[in-house]
Amino acid sequence: MSGFLHRTFSRLNIKIRVLVFSMAIVPILLLSVIINVTYVRRSIKSESENLYSRSEVLSKQVVTSGYLDDQGDVTMELRLSELAQLISGRVMLVDSSLRVIYDSYSIDKGKVFLWENVTKSANGEMLTYVDRKNNIITTTIPITTINDENELEIVGVLLASESVNSISENLNYIISIELIVLFLLLGFAILLGIILGNRYSSPITDASSQLDTGIKGDKINSIDVKGYSEIEELASQFNTYVNKMETIDESRQEFVSNVSHELKTPLTSMKVLADSLIGMGDAPVELYQEFIGDISQEIERETGIINDLLTMVRMDKSNANLNISTVNVNELVESILKRLRPIAEKQNVELVLESFRPITAEVDEIKLGLAISNLIENGIKYNNPGGFVHISLNSDHQYFYIRVEDSGMGIPEDSLDMIFERFYRVDKSHSREIGGTGLGLAITHMSIIMHGGEIKVDSTLGEGTTFDVRIPLSHIEEEGN
Repeated sequence: MSGFLHRTFSRLNIKIRVLVFSMAIVPILLLSVIINVTYVRRSIKSESENLYSRSEVLSKQVVTSGYLDDQGDVTMELRLSELAQLISGRVMLVDSSLRVIYDSYSIDKGKVFLWENVTKSANGEMLTYVDRKNNIITTTIPITTINDENELEIVGVLLASESVNSISENLNYIISIELIVLFLLLGFAILLGIILGNRYSSPITDASSQLDTGIKGDKINSIDVKGYSEIEELASQFNTYVNKMETIDESRQEFVSNVSHELKTPLTSMKVLADSLIGMGDAPVELYQEFIGDISQEIERETGIINDLLTMVRMDKSNANLNISTVNVNELVESILKRLRPIAEKQNVELVLESFRPITAEVDEIKLGLAISNLIENGIKYNNPGGFVHISLNSDHQYFYIRVEDSGMGIPEDSLDMIFERFYRVDKSHSREIGGTGLGLAITHMSIIMHGGEIKVDSTLGEGTTFDVRIPLSHIEEEGN
């Protein structure tokens, strides 16, 4: 049960509804309490002041009339009775010995009235007592006179009790109005909370639903939300993610298809050659040697594809690391040219290296060497007899630059943006003739990006291709690596 409640109240739309409800109801409740308390306090204060004012005037009249000495003064009793009727309460007159000499209720007349406030007022204090339970305000005022020795003398106490039921009645009326407003506001808050909760949470609900669809293997649709910039941004990011995932999925499917095709082709060729040998019977030795040579080439091709795939997988890992060391780039390029020169001579392609200055950089020698080797080897393979591959090295205070320029067949303009994709070939038939796997430039691109560098290509069909590489001289470790 607790888990269900947690899941329910942790939902965004529920939280929004509770928030809207709280923002609407809590302030009005606090305001109602403040209004009610303030009203009661001010009303009681006002009634107390009025009662005190009337009692004070009457206490002075009691002294001037001499009623404490002669209780037979009908006029004074009439005034005391009028005050009791005016305040709808009780008026009592107590002498200095705390004996009641007048009681508008005629209950305690002639008795000694021992009440704390009366006792204190008999000693000179003017007091007001509020009985909230019975809604009664009572004031006790000392009655004073000047004696023969010209001193202030307390000769009695005037007590007046007033009912304040009207304050409670008015408060109940105010509360009833507040309740009506509260219920109206409650309905509005619930409606607004539902609208806003659904409005703000629907994109997230849609995104969650789409992700659940994707988990089940179905196509994920984009979501469209307008009106709130934060939600629009969330929807936009989600749609970007969906598009990226679709692209990745398509790329994955294409990659799997290409890998299957590339691995299957040499195997098919070897199977055809082997079956041919088996079916020949007493074939000449030269024919056997030719077929075995063809099978060996197909095995080398298969091995090359597998090696390139393994290299790609290793570089593809999110936690792939670079084995950084300080490398003499000039010597690295020269060693690569030394290895590739026989291939270039066989193709009748001239290799030219131009170094403008010595370059030492913090790089992964193997991965960078693989990238440079792929660029130069491509320049050789896709060249024309009698052509050239020109390699230049240069640097500044922050980067070193490698340019590989060839006079080969070139790349069509509409293919330039795709040459770094896996298994992409500009001329598939020619690539298959010279043994390309379609992974070399993808591996080159990944290696350069891992070094924090960039690679650009410029090409004219039939005239040649130029690759420009820029890599930082100092390796900066990224966060998380």
